[in-house]
Amino acid sequence: MVSGLINENPIVYEIKERRDVRAYSSNTDELSVDAIDQLEVFDHIRDIKDPEHPYSLEQLKVLTEDSVEVDDTKSRVRVTFTPTVEHCSMATIIGLCVRVKLMRSLPSRYKIDIRVAPGTHATEAAVNKQLNDKERVAAALENPNLVEMVDECLSPSFE
Repeated sequence: MVSGLINENPIVYEIKERRDVRAYSSNTDELSVDAIDQLEVFDHIRDIKDPEHPYSLEQLKVLTEDSVEVDDTKSRVRVTFTPTVEHCSMATIIGLCVRVKLMRSLPSRYKIDIRVAPGTHATEAAVNKQLNDKERVAAALENPNLVEMVDECLSPSFE
């Protein structure tokens, strides 16, 4: 890998087997709304690529199934991610990628809350504030360089 990375040798973990989401949809009425659960949200974000490494956030255990909380009745989703190192300079980019992916994937009725796991980042409060401030997120998404980086992390890998 390229030298100068924050975490040059991250630990890469096995990924969990995927479930067939279609098999769990019990609703046959096309006008009604299916409930969204933790595993469905995780399936949307598990393949987001790390900005520094050729691995997914799931492979690096930045995201796990347990890091996703869904309250479908209140239309709330919370994702708590764990950076690979305490001083990860890419934490805001990772959080922005998760937010953008969920904004593109979930119905607009959902309030999305993205957090750094408590005690896992040196500037946890500042990162959390940035990731959950609508104006800051909107400003970040007006920056063509950031949008290009986010789109690269969200693009599918055909391995």
